[in-house]
This record gives sequence, structure tokens and C-alpha cells, in this order.
Amino acid sequence: MSYQRFPKVKIRELKDDYAKFELRDTDASVANALRRVMIAEVPTVAIDLVEIEVNSSVLNDEFIAHRLGLIPLTSENAMSMRFSRDCDACDGDGQCEYCSVEFHLNAKCRTDQTLDVTSKDLISADHRVTPVDFGDPAAYDGDQQRGIIIVKLRRGQELRLRAIARKGIGKDHAKWSPAATVTFMYEPEIHINDEMMENLTLEEKKAWVESSPTKVFDIDPNTGQVIVVDREAYTYDDEVLKKAEAMGKPGLVEIYAKEDSFIFTVESTGAIKASQLVLNAIEVLKQKLDAVRLSEDTVEADDQFGELGAHMRGG
Repeated sequence: MSYQRFPKVKIRELKDDYAKFELRDTDASVANALRRVMIAEVPTVAIDLVEIEVNSSVLNDEFIAHRLGLIPLTSENAMSMRFSRDCDACDGDGQCEYCSVEFHLNAKCRTDQTLDVTSKDLISADHRVTPVDFGDPAAYDGDQQRGIIIVKLRRGQELRLRAIARKGIGKDHAKWSPAATVTFMYEPEIHINDEMMENLTLEEKKAWVESSPTKVFDIDPNTGQVIVVDREAYTYDDEVLKKAEAMGKPGLVEIYAKEDSFIFTVESTGAIKASQLVLNAIEVLKQKLDAVRLSEDTVEADDQFGELGAHMRGG
């Protein structure tokens, strides 16, 4: 039976690069659609074109260009940027202020000490789009550079290049994916048969509790009762169910997944904050659903008006 649902979200933990939340009152199709959109269809900015002027390092040009492309760039404004293929300001050339950001790198080693060329050496033409740095400032000395290492140079070696960053999505290339990982699990519901559990000895209870690979159950030191300490640690491995059957106590515990309740874990690459990643994914999903609704209206119009409806759309 089909009916309208009103999904609810409850935030459990939120950091710049990490989010954990509950999604309730919906089904697996919506949860999986949200997960897939976060991974593959939320746009970010990444280096897409590299023009190398001088490279005397040990790495060839293609290797360096590939490493540059995988450096995450801050992309808070990516949703408002244009895709280079759709930009009318530069006729799809992908090198204008509306659809791209220009970077320059100029490094040369002049001492006997190895020079680390890092993402900090990339100079952006737009202060809103810069390389992401997850480094801890306390872990470095004042004179030491931080950032993602691109290449190392010895005395006399030089690297000079120009790079163009463009908007894209993870479906086109993984470098545009804003998500390091996105997972969800069904929230487990666990019911212990207290009457059957009371008939077990303390040793049998310990053996049953220890049969779980993860710390889901424990024994209360005061009452001696088996209790659930962490439902979400359960991995649907069925080990406790098998142990109960081996002990001749089937039905000792009932475990099933709530089909309308999901626990999401989201880790961002740093291109956008984890919270913004979720919000952008919802916005993209809404746009896709609007497109489906519009196409259905178009089909209905064709059925009603035939060739006239197609002609009015320019078809």
C-alpha cells in the first residue's frame, strides 16, 4: 500500500568532516538514493586541466597532473558555479570566472635539503577555492610547510605549472566526489526472552554473551541479568542466534531490522563540510525528483495533445 511519508532526521554527531545521523519514517529506496547522490552527484571543484611549463623533477608530467587532480579543493560555492560544458560566457571552453578557477605553482629547490612541494604551494586566483588541509598545526614546526605532498625536489630541480579547476560530479570522475565514505545500516531491534534467560547458569550466560563478535550484550554485575549495552554494534552476523540454538534454547533472543529506520555515517574529503554534503545531496535529489515529475507531466501532455504537445516543446 502506498502512502505519503514524512521522513525525520536526528543528528547524533557532527564535525566538519564527519556526520552521524538517524533517518526515520522512510524506506530503503530513499536511504540508498540519498547515499548514492552524496557519493556521486553532489558537485565539487577539482583540477581538470594542467599546463606544465617546467618539470625537472623525478616524476613525469602525467603523474603530477594526476596527483594535482586528486587534491580536494574547498567547494562551498560549487552549487552556484556553472558546469564548463554549459557555460555560455566562455562557449564551453571552461576557462572563465563563472565555471573555473585558475591555479599557479612555481617551486625550485636551491639548497641541498630536499624541498617538499605541497598543496600549499598552489596559488589560487579565487580565495574561496583553495586546497584542503587536514593537518594539525601543532604537529609542525613554524618553518615547516604543511599540506598534501605533490612531489619532492632536489637542488636545481624545478616545477612550474598552471592549472584550471572546474566543477564536476563523482559520477564523471572520483576526484569530484566530496565523500570519503557514506554508509547506512538498518537500526536493529533486539528482544531478550527473560524467562528463558533466567534458566541459564552464569557460565552459560557468559558463553552466550561472548559468542557475539562485537560488544552488544553484557551481564549486569548487580542482578546477573543479560542486558543490551550497544544495539548498533550488532552486525547481523547471527552468531548469538546460532549459539542459542546450539545450547538448545531457540528463541532466546529475537533480532530484526527496523525497515523504516536507518543510521547514516558520512565522512567528507574536506571539499565541503559533512553537514553541507548532506544538505546539498537532498537538494540534488529534489531536483532529480522534480525532473521525473516534469517528465511525467510531459508524457501526459503528449497523450492528451499528441503531436501538438511535442511541437509546443520544440520537438
